[in-house]
Amino acid sequence: MRLKSILLILTLLIVAGVKAQNTSKYPKREFRAAWIQAVNGQFRGVPTEKLQQTLISQLNSLQEAGINAIIFQVRPEADALYASELEPWSRFLTGVQGQAPSPYWDPMQFMIDECHKRGMEFHAWINPYRTKTNLSNALSANHIYNQRPELFVTYGNQLYFDPALPESREHICKIVTDIVSRYDVDGIHMDDYFYPYPVAGTDYPDDSSFAHYGGGFSNRADWRRSNVNVLIKKLHETIREVKPWVKFGISPFGIYRNQSSDPMGSKTNGLQNYDDLYADVLLWARQGWIDYNIPQIYWEIGHKRADYETLIHWWAKNAENRPLFIGQSVMNTVQNADPQNPNMNQLPRKMALQRAYQTIGGSCQWPASSVVENAGNYKDALMQEYHKYPALVPVFDFIDNKAPGKVRKVKSVWTADGYMLFWSAPKAKEEMDKAVQYVVYCFEGKEKINLDDASKIVAITRQNHYKLPYNNGKKKMHYIVTALDRIHNESKGVTRKVKL
Repeated sequence: MRLKSILLILTLLIVAGVKAQNTSKYPKREFRAAWIQAVNGQFRGVPTEKLQQTLISQLNSLQEAGINAIIFQVRPEADALYASELEPWSRFLTGVQGQAPSPYWDPMQFMIDECHKRGMEFHAWINPYRTKTNLSNALSANHIYNQRPELFVTYGNQLYFDPALPESREHICKIVTDIVSRYDVDGIHMDDYFYPYPVAGTDYPDDSSFAHYGGGFSNRADWRRSNVNVLIKKLHETIREVKPWVKFGISPFGIYRNQSSDPMGSKTNGLQNYDDLYADVLLWARQGWIDYNIPQIYWEIGHKRADYETLIHWWAKNAENRPLFIGQSVMNTVQNADPQNPNMNQLPRKMALQRAYQTIGGSCQWPASSVVENAGNYKDALMQEYHKYPALVPVFDFIDNKAPGKVRKVKSVWTADGYMLFWSAPKAKEEMDKAVQYVVYCFEGKEKINLDDASKIVAITRQNHYKLPYNNGKKKMHYIVTALDRIHNESKGVTRKVKL
């Protein structure tokens, strides 16, 4: 009996410790992402040098705001904002589908390099099925539609791959294999477009596909969900096979199901992933077919049909043991007042709600441009309060939980560039063991060392050096360097004492 009591107390202490860390005012680990879209036309026809300068400016601003991951749209409509032999250059880049940028450059490679320079993850955002956002859009001669028109269906004013066809899935997996194998991406990302959003009064035209492939399904909705399930499972397996450290994430519409459709659903009254888009997101998480989930909870607190607070509580309860982050609408947040305090916008309350749940590990801002533009002082609030200190990306320990070795040969050296801290990478036998980033902490001479304190992080870098802020050489400081692998497992620290 006494042993059971001790174990119970220890368990409660451990749980309390985890909660305290996860709900800290300044968490050391938090996913802080932003979506950069292409379909709004912000890139179209912009000269190469000017566009590169714009992207660098955006990334610098997002870095200031504490963003540690960028989700960048690279495949809006079966096209490419990167060099591809499988699909044509995107019209959202050059204005004409199939026309290469001039002077030539590869936007995805450029963004990967620039993100990694800033200690940010890069997630390649693709749309799986959409082929034309408008039927009037011209397709290039080498677009797959012109070779395989039988793979596509027209619905409303748009063109889509037919999700029922094995050939459609094979092509999409081929695209993802190409991206993951050739580019150093940290993730593959899809948003809320699976079967298309319903067009009023128009049924999705899949009678012939259902007749051919629907055997065993008496319910067409179940069959459609199965088609998407097969793609999601196959994509996850494809990514794992090519590069096991690359994460596969989904950003679904914010409502899974309403209680009117399912007693387990949320107290909402809106369009549903499961019933209207045929996206069984909870199944994907439960089966381990996705590595993270970012539901788009773009409504305000107090919304009559889709209340933010109701939805964040529902998703936190239904994370299904997969990393859960919250898709935040910047403009919706700053344009609505907190119901409990009409003199302020909803950001403080939304951040408090997000950090109140152990199952929620961060958020993603929609769109990145609104953060950059500091709409409603949103960026200022992130910098001054919510992202005041750096944060490491959460560890995806179900992919890998082995930390890299400690850094080697830590030393402080005077150079022509100033007083520098140098170190060497730890030894590693396999790619998953290699150090790809380093964390530098700084403590005053007699200060207690606590590597869980985010305020002590002075750098998260891919470089093996850090410039020390030398003053007069009288102040004793302890610098500690740790290594991070591709999944952000952190090594033990190595200390160097210096006088600044």
